[in-house]
Amino acid sequence: MKNPLWTRNFSLLIAATTFGCMGGIVGNFALSFLVFDETGSTFASALVIAIQLIPNFLIPLLVAPWMDRFPRKPFLVFGDFINGIFYALMGIYLLFFDFSYVGYLGYSLLLATLGSLDELAYNSIFPKIIPSGMEQKGYAVSSMLYPLLRVIMLPLAAVLMDTIGMPWLFIGQGLFSICAALIENTIQLTEETRVCEKTFSFQVWKEDLQEVLRYFKKERGLQAIYYYMAATNGVASGYAPILVAFFRTAPGMSAALYSLFSIAEFLGRTIGGVVQYRIEIPKKKKFHVTFAVYTFYECMDLILLWLPYPLMLVNRAFAGFLGTNSATLRVAAVQSYIPESMRARINAFENMILMAVSSILSVIVGATAEILDYRLCMSFFAACSLLICFCTIFRCRADVKKVYETDKNLSGAD
Repeated sequence: MKNPLWTRNFSLLIAATTFGCMGGIVGNFALSFLVFDETGSTFASALVIAIQLIPNFLIPLLVAPWMDRFPRKPFLVFGDFINGIFYALMGIYLLFFDFSYVGYLGYSLLLATLGSLDELAYNSIFPKIIPSGMEQKGYAVSSMLYPLLRVIMLPLAAVLMDTIGMPWLFIGQGLFSICAALIENTIQLTEETRVCEKTFSFQVWKEDLQEVLRYFKKERGLQAIYYYMAATNGVASGYAPILVAFFRTAPGMSAALYSLFSIAEFLGRTIGGVVQYRIEIPKKKKFHVTFAVYTFYECMDLILLWLPYPLMLVNRAFAGFLGTNSATLRVAAVQSYIPESMRARINAFENMILMAVSSILSVIVGATAEILDYRLCMSFFAACSLLICFCTIFRCRADVKKVYETDKNLSGAD
């Protein structure tokens, strides 16, 4: 018999996630337009994204071995609390001083460092919070939460950006993050201290990483999944400044119309999340569903900017519906498949691949948009992502199927 999903711990973690997301969505939306308005350059906007990705490559590499040996909850609480403090300080600074692009690049490194620590801890704890047998439903709830908050907060952000201004948005961001940390601190989670006989040292840290590398080399299915996700997410991160520039410069377009994208995507993701929550997809069909979605999603990106605006909204709704289905299936399958004792390190390794490729591709896409028409640029890179999908997921389909179809329960679910 399956355990109920909405336990005390799961409810608290979802509540904390809600607070953390609310502040981040408002601030990031406003800032994305601020950078382009100040510089008029898609490359400058893409460079901000790339700078923020650098700590996400390095920090997991340094911290993950410790996180696999010691309780992960303190990492999560500390990350959110300190992150909130620094966002609030940034807001207070902007109340008295002008925005500086160079200064923001440096501060982004600090904020991204704290954010990467928090994200790694969250991704390692979340599978332990989900009751055994409820993985698909648990990740379905998680996948619906962010788009739900986006559709609520983005229109609000468009108004707040022109009324109260950027400083108070960052102060609000800080307060939300601190609230998230306080809620996370009340989660009751039993975690083992996985310390070996030797004192934890650089040599032990090195051996822990080598253990993960040996494991990863044997897992061709995980390799294919991670490499494709790195490529498609890297290209997608470069789309963000292109879309901002397109809606700022194309006749008849505006920031308000851009914000409506989130409503369309939210509707699609909500329906997709409900489907995942209510309907259990058979193991034998999970790979086929996922691969079909990847193919369709890349095609939707390929044609997006060539469509009239109403069909753009339809495009994003379909992409949202299918995207949340594939993401839920993938994350639940991967987190169930990998060993719990190596989860933080494997997640860190995935994150390193994702961030390394994303940092490079986001800059390449942004730089290409400086010389190519925005529509041509997005279509070209979407076609490249589609090709990579066939070269990774489809080519290694037998190994990828093992990840989706292996019947493993998450160990340590609370």
